[in-house]
Amino acid sequence: MRRCRHKPAEMKFVKFLGKGSYGSIHLFSNTKADGSSFYSAVKVSDDWTIEREFRILTELKGCRRIVQLFEKTLVQETDHNGNRVYKMPMEYAAAGTLSNFIQRNRNLSDPVIKDFTRMILQGLVSVHHRGYVHCDLKPDNLLLFPHYDKETWDCSYELKIADFGLSLKAGEEESDCWEIDSPFVGTPVYMSPESVDDGTVEKALDLWSLGCIVLEMYTGKHPWFGVNVNDLQGFLADGKAPEIPETVPLGARQFLEKCFSIEPKERGSASELLLHPFLIGEVKMADVAGGETRRMGLRTRKPPMRFEDVIITKKPLKVKFVSSNLPQFKKVSNKPLKLKILPPRPPKSSFVPVH
Repeated sequence: MRRCRHKPAEMKFVKFLGKGSYGSIHLFSNTKADGSSFYSAVKVSDDWTIEREFRILTELKGCRRIVQLFEKTLVQETDHNGNRVYKMPMEYAAAGTLSNFIQRNRNLSDPVIKDFTRMILQGLVSVHHRGYVHCDLKPDNLLLFPHYDKETWDCSYELKIADFGLSLKAGEEESDCWEIDSPFVGTPVYMSPESVDDGTVEKALDLWSLGCIVLEMYTGKHPWFGVNVNDLQGFLADGKAPEIPETVPLGARQFLEKCFSIEPKERGSASELLLHPFLIGEVKMADVAGGETRRMGLRTRKPPMRFEDVIITKKPLKVKFVSSNLPQFKKVSNKPLKLKILPPRPPKSSFVPVH
């Protein structure tokens, strides 16, 4: 893989954002040659998994529900200890993760949960279409990008899938991520029963993880809340799924039961789940089919109608000018007319006078 040994833009460190299993995330301010600037979230790692993640994100370039790279190559540098590290600049999600959002808003409404669920599925359609399984789908790896209306300051959110460090090709077995003592490819509480059997992953794993995320959005708690992680493998081996509270609406419950099917094939596909009655009831078919070409936003408040929008018509008014050269008429008096009687004239004589 070709690596960039120079910085395409001047990068200035702003703050530390977080740390994961295979690297850390930092916020940088980037200044271009023309003086314009932008923020980027830079993943810094010395682990080989960043190369695999970079390759997968490169394949997913242009997918609207996947976090996008800012560079065509990895940035290779040396840290203060002289060790080689790689930097991968990506889009910066100013609203944080879905996990942050759930913590700030404990009681998410049905429309909010459905909008986020659609966005996740649209991202999975892109991932699965290219033959990959994310393997670590969870709220911490789902980023929110805020969009503000310049006039009303209403905020809508766009969700994107991130962190492909553990992603595998469907059917691939990864010995580095799977061990007998720790048989979970990704985060244990989001793993499916079949994924802990032999370490082989299929696309249905991501759909089970999606069910765990939807359940967490409804309850505000992690799936398998209260269960010891050491007992989790036994529960999954026995064909058990996270408990769905009675407070979850019927449509959502049926969707979760689909995601938590013990047989992977019964979960269907990401494309099929997009057409589930739980999601299709409040959105047009064109919106579902156009997930890759149309940004879906979560509007928190409907913008008020502006006064001028009410009183101004869309079509311009036409004014007809009438000429001022109108025909002039004499005014007729309202007084009664007087009749003047003239005496009759004498008849003309036919005689000629003789002199």
